[in-house]
Amino acid sequence: QVQLVESGGGLVQPGGSLRLSCAASGSSFSIYAMAWYRQAPGKRRELVAHITSGGSTNYADSVKGRFTISRDNAKNTVYLQINSLEPDDTAVYYCNAGRTYTSGTYLSLNYWGQGTQVTVSS
Repeated sequence: QVQLVESGGGLVQPGGSLRLSCAASGSSFSIYAMAWYRQAPGKRRELVAHITSGGSTNYADSVKGRFTISRDNAKNTVYLQINSLEPDDTAVYYCNAGRTYTSGTYLSLNYWGQGTQVTVSS
């Protein structure tokens, strides 16, 4: 079992930056791949970035070059650095614990945080 708590969201102007954090508690954080998803109003939840237990990262095309996922296993925390924010980045951002296939595909497990709201507006 893993419990996840996100923080760091807020209201930011276009072009600004935020760093989201996801603190994990429970069993063996380091064995899990971790991911960030987001869900905008009226849209499906989408995977934006994931990081393997070994630290390899993968990003959705829409966020490449602007988002950076990282993890600190000593602190049981995964981060999402978001730069050059755009209005289309407005969404609730969720942290997830999962696995990755050898192909690199991410498999979400049923471990979710409550989400943190990111709003990009002038």
